[in-house]
Amino acid sequence: MADRRQLGYVSAYTSTTVYAEVYGVATGGTAFPTPPTGYSGLSFTADGTLTVTSAGLFDILMFGGGAGGGGGQSATNRSGGGGGGGGIIQATVYLAATTYAITVGASGAGGGDTASGSGGSPSYVGSVLNILGGGSGQSTSANTRGATGGGDFGLTGYTSGAPLLSTTFGGYDGGTGANEAAGGGGGSSTATGGNASGNTGGAGAAGYDVSAFIGGSALRKGAGGGGGGPTTGGAGGSSVGGAGGVSAAGSAAAANTASGGGGGHSTAGIGYGGAGGSGIVYVRLKVSANNILHRLTRTTPSRKCVLSCVSFWKQTLNDTQVLGTKLLSVLLARLMLVLVTHGMAQILLRQ
Repeated sequence: MADRRQLGYVSAYTSTTVYAEVYGVATGGTAFPTPPTGYSGLSFTADGTLTVTSAGLFDILMFGGGAGGGGGQSATNRSGGGGGGGGIIQATVYLAATTYAITVGASGAGGGDTASGSGGSPSYVGSVLNILGGGSGQSTSANTRGATGGGDFGLTGYTSGAPLLSTTFGGYDGGTGANEAAGGGGGSSTATGGNASGNTGGAGAAGYDVSAFIGGSALRKGAGGGGGGPTTGGAGGSSVGGAGGVSAAGSAAAANTASGGGGGHSTAGIGYGGAGGSGIVYVRLKVSANNILHRLTRTTPSRKCVLSCVSFWKQTLNDTQVLGTKLLSVLLARLMLVLVTHGMAQILLRQ
């Protein structure tokens, strides 16, 4: 129960009503270079601290770490599946004025010969919000579950990839592999990974465009990695997921793309899976005129005082205008009187 004096009222009786439309103020991370109109924002590409200096609402968009791609099986054509993209969550939350530890989900390592990749790690905003990393790209060994599914290994019977840990996060499964051949593409939070076709690896699923949230041009995060293939490796999702390897290791996803690594393929034991990309955390603040006005009326000791001050200045302006009009009339009347008197005096002097 909030003390009404803390909310800007004169009386102190308690109330459960809070100005929920008011956004807070915070520091930390790196400022958005070109935020949307009416907003500013902070990006966290590594672990750090969000310091909330004024409590209120905050928009948060964050991704877990991308998973590593699966390794190929030496002496065969069996290829590893692509790693799943990191999970995504977007929410508007109320944060009190204190510090919050930001944890950016680490990327999953690529799998070695006949080994699945590692799943991506979760990202956190204190204990308020978190999201899982992606599921690992599959090989013949055990795989790691995550918010999205990893691609399947290129062998009949491996048809599920690294399954979703929970459907709550809206992630999609990885694609299926081709028998004795290519691996499936990793899934993402927007689509299922592509299925392998013969010796061609499945493409990684597309990532999520964050530009509407942070401003600027199109920028995708959380894509799936491509599956490895004997002839053609699967493309990484949205050009940010790692590509599948052909007689080589899968490509790694870049840091902070939250995307999966590519699956590997090799008959010489070097077809390791590519590492995933680490996650990222975005925190957005509203800086529009309406929010500033709401914050002014909320934080001033008395809302009645603010309203009274506004009324006072309006009346003062009106009074000044009225006074100015009256003063001008008096001056004009006196000027006319002087002119008339001067004219009469000239007439008398001539006589």
